[in-house]
This record gives sequence, structure tokens and C-alpha cells, in this order.
Amino acid sequence: MKIGIVGLPNVGKSTLFNAITNAGAECANYPFCTIEPNIGVVPVPDDRLENLAKMYNTQKITHAIIEFVDIAGLVKGASKGEGLGNKFLSHIREVDSIVHVVRCFEDSNIVHVDGSISPLRDIETINLELIFADLEVVDKRIDSAKKRLKADKKYQAEIDVLNKIKEALEEGKTARTVELDDEEKELIKDTFLLTMKPVLYIANVSEEQLSDVENDENYKKIKEFASTEKSSVIPLCVKIEEELASLEKEEKKEMLEAMGLEKSGLDRVIVASYDLLGLMSFLTAGEPEVRAWTIKKGTKAPKAAGKIHTDMERGFIRAEIVSYDDLIREGSMVAAKEKGLVRLEGKDYIMQDGDVVLFRFNV
Repeated sequence: MKIGIVGLPNVGKSTLFNAITNAGAECANYPFCTIEPNIGVVPVPDDRLENLAKMYNTQKITHAIIEFVDIAGLVKGASKGEGLGNKFLSHIREVDSIVHVVRCFEDSNIVHVDGSISPLRDIETINLELIFADLEVVDKRIDSAKKRLKADKKYQAEIDVLNKIKEALEEGKTARTVELDDEEKELIKDTFLLTMKPVLYIANVSEEQLSDVENDENYKKIKEFASTEKSSVIPLCVKIEEELASLEKEEKKEMLEAMGLEKSGLDRVIVASYDLLGLMSFLTAGEPEVRAWTIKKGTKAPKAAGKIHTDMERGFIRAEIVSYDDLIREGSMVAAKEKGLVRLEGKDYIMQDGDVVLFRFNV
């Protein structure tokens, strides 16, 4: 699963990417310093793993992971080939969701591609380029469906959905703002529309703004806009996050405490991005290893077992499950079993986030 970090040039995309991945992507005060997308794989923060490791006296901890792609800055006219144009759009097309970085801070030493700070204008610039690209895809798909309609009336339903989306796009709205039921989503899922991808907005603020961010006008504007798309916004001072990411664990903890924070903003971004993709983790625990396994929300037990090994899915018998909270409260698996908190679940069980599982199988 890939998350693309997008935004205009010089808004803090590569700085954010560096902080998240410590990958050292080139970061310079001019547009297009990121030509090819940088890719970084990072662990999803999960305190549950450390707690289980203490319980089982485990030496090895394996976190769930998520992949971030730093995509070069878009500019007006990208859909027509301006800047690095179609290369940007193709990189966005390849990711599963988007983290959209929006600049809210003033700094005369860092040029803004449009000459001034205006978060809503910047969001509109990006969205319009993606909307123009989507309109082209939708028009072609409607033409194709109309040709097939003569031979098969089932294509009328597809045309109706596409026209609904086209109407929104022509009004300057993204495809994700269109209310679609499950059947309608299924009809157009292979169009891979850019503005259908879920998005998380990052308001990149200064340290001064961060101290009273809920009253910051730029942040409030982004938050209000995001609500129209049913999207979320996380305020970050990307420069602070970059500094935090460069510190050792204890130094980082001290700096967070000095700032009155329990965890870094980046941890919130990574966890929110994981959730944005509709992902969750089930856990396995024992002396050799404590591990988080990534699955889609709504996954049934046999499919989850298949994440560990295909033989487990093929020969699935049952799953022994205890919730993480119950296990930690009781202090051991034995105690949890004595309280009747360990359940035996079959093939139709839908996995829950934080399930601690032992799969029984036979092949």
C-alpha cells in the first residue's frame, strides 16, 4: 500500500518525507528538486507491540509497515504538461491514497511558487489539475460505454454513474465528494480516478502558529474545506518534526515532554495514513516474536491467516482470539483463558483491530 505526498513546490513535502523516513531526500529552495519520486518504507507506531513483548519476554518485534512516496511539486497546467506534467500525474495514479501538504507559514527566505501564502488557493491549484486529468478519463469512459450500450443495456448504469461524477468535476469538485453506493463504486472502480483517492491534509505551520493552531486562520480554512470532502487535517510544524526525527529515542522523548506532547506529529500522520487506507492490524505474540500483521478492515479470519502463510488460509480450522485489552488487563494468556476471554472463532469471523490470534490449521 502506497501513500503519495503531494503539494505545490516548496511547501515542505520533501522535508516531511525526510522526517518520516529519514531517507535524506534532496531538499532545496527551488521547484522540482524532487524529480523521481523518493520512496520510503516506515513502521506504523504501535505501543501494543512493546507491551506484548514485555509480557512474553520477546526479543524480536515486527511492526506493520506503510510506504510513502515523495512526489515532485505540481504546478498550474500540469494536466497539460506544464512543469513535469504527466510524470507527476502518473506517479499520483500509482498510489493508493494522498497526503496533501499545504503551506501555512510565512518565510521570506523560502519562495512560494505563486508569490504569497494562500492555503485554499494552493489546494485548488492541485485539485484542479487532478480534476482536469479525471475529466479526460471520464469523457473517454463515457464514450466507450455508449458504444457498448447498443449491444448491452447494462452499460447504462455505468454511464449514469460517470455522468454524476462528471457533473461534480465540471463544478470544480473532486470525485470523492460524490455520494455513491457500493454498486456504483464497483461499476467505476477500474477508472482509477485521481480525485477519488482518499486524502489527508497536512497544514504545515510555524512553531508560533502551532502553539495556538486551533485559532490560526489558515488552519481553520483548511479544516473547513476538508470537512466538505469528509477528509481530515493534521497541523504540523514540519521543521520541528524533522528535528525530532534526527534525535535518539531518549532525546526525542525529552523534547516531546518539554513541548508537552505525548507523541510526535509524524506518528499521528503515519497512523492516520494507515487508517486512511482502510487498514488495521491483528497481532501474534510469543517468545520468538511479537508482530503486527496488516489487513483490510472487514477481513475474515481465513484471509487474515493467509497473510502469515498461504497454507494457513488453505487449511484453516479455527482461530483462538483474545482482544489485546483483555490480555493486557489479565496479564497472561493463561489468566485470560481462565476468565473465558479467549474465544474460538470460525471461517466467518471478521477480524478486529488488536485481536491477538493463534490460528489452527491442517494441510
